[in-house]
Amino acid sequence: MDERLLRIDEALALVLQVAGGRLGEELVAVDDGLDRTLAADVLAAGDSPRFDCSAMDGFALGPGPTPGDFQIRGESRAGMPYAGAALAQGEAVRISTGAAVPAGAAAVVRQEDTSAIAGDGPLRVLVEVAPGANVRAAGEDMLTGALILAEGTRLGPAELGAAAAAGAAELTVARRPVLAVVCTGDELREPGAALGPGEIHNSNDPMLRALAARAGAVAGAAGRVGDDPAQTEEVLGRALDGADVLVVSGGVSVGEHDHVKSALGRLGVVEHFWGVALQPGRPTWFGSRGGKLVFALPGNPVSVAVTFSLFARPAVEALLGARRSRRLRPQARLARPVRRNTVRDQAIRVTLELRAGELVATPTGKQDSHMLTSLVRADSLALIPSGDGELPAGSAVRLEPLPGCQL
Repeated sequence: MDERLLRIDEALALVLQVAGGRLGEELVAVDDGLDRTLAADVLAAGDSPRFDCSAMDGFALGPGPTPGDFQIRGESRAGMPYAGAALAQGEAVRISTGAAVPAGAAAVVRQEDTSAIAGDGPLRVLVEVAPGANVRAAGEDMLTGALILAEGTRLGPAELGAAAAAGAAELTVARRPVLAVVCTGDELREPGAALGPGEIHNSNDPMLRALAARAGAVAGAAGRVGDDPAQTEEVLGRALDGADVLVVSGGVSVGEHDHVKSALGRLGVVEHFWGVALQPGRPTWFGSRGGKLVFALPGNPVSVAVTFSLFARPAVEALLGARRSRRLRPQARLARPVRRNTVRDQAIRVTLELRAGELVATPTGKQDSHMLTSLVRADSLALIPSGDGELPAGSAVRLEPLPGCQL
C-alpha cells in the first residue's frame, strides 16, 4: 500500500466529487415521506392559519373595557364558525381552541379568567385583556407562497406535519440509492449458526445493511463469499450490476487471501484511493464504475462502522441530494486524555453529555477495532488528530455523530 495515505478530509472530498448528485426523483404521498429526502422545495399553498383563530378555550370579546360585563351572543367551534353579525360593544362569543375568531372581536379571554355562567347569560371578565390577546393571526405560521421546506431536507415527523399544513398531498423526493453489501471470509457464518473451529458469526452484514438504511439507501440483497478469487469476482460482479453503491467488508488488505481489490480491477472498477491515515480503517478502498460507487472496507467490525460513517454515508447523502450543511461536524471537549497515533488520525467511540452548557465526549472504553461493544454505548465518533503524546482532557475535538444521535 502507498505510504502516502490520504487524510480523512481529502478522502471524503474525493468521494463527494466522484459521487456527484441526485440519482433521480419520484413522487410519494406525504404519509410515505418519512426519512426521504426532498428533491423539490415545498411552498405554502395558502396562509396558515387560514383565518384568525383562538389560541385557547374561552370567549371572543367585542369592544369594551375589561374587567367588565359582556353579553354572550353565540358560539364559535372548530370547524363551525359563529354565523352572526360582527360583535358590537359589550358582546362576546363562546369560542374553542382553533375556532375562527368572529368579526369585530378584539381579543380572546381564557375561560378561567371569567365568572362561572350558565347558558347565554351575562359574562363577567375578571382580568384586563389586551387587544389581540390569545388570537393566532391568519398567516402567522405560513404565508401563501413562502418556502416551508427546502430541497435537500431529510423528512422527519415535524417536516411531514409542516408539509401537510402547507397544503401538500404529495412530495417530490430523491430516488433512494440501492446499496449492496458483500462480506468476505471463509470464517463467516450466519448469525445464530453453530460455530466450528476458527469460525465467527457475520456481524458486519446486519450492521452494514442497517447503516445503509439509516443513511437513506435501500439495502439490496446481501452476499457472502469465501476467500476464493474466482468466486469473489463472480459475487462482486453480480452485486455491482444490481446496485448504485457496493460496500464490501474484508479482503481488501495485502494478505495472501485478500482478493477483493484485484477482483474489482478485473470488473472494470477504477480505483480512486486505497489507504487513509485513519485508525481504525487504514486499508479503506474507494472506486467507481460508470455512475456506481464501490467501497471496500476493512473486515473488523469497528473499522467497518467507522469507515462507512466517514465515507459511505456522506456518499449516500450526496446521491440523495441532501443539503451539504448536514456534513458540518459539531465539536465537544474530551472528558479525559487520549493517547494519539503519531501518523494517523483516530476515530474513537464516545458518549456525549452536557456539562455546564458544554458538550463533553467520554471514550467508551477499549478502542480496538474488533471491540464491537465499544460502538453499542457510543453516541458519536470523536476525531483525534495525529501527533505525539496525549491529547489533554478539555481539548476540543470534531465529532461525527453515529446513527440515532441527535445533535
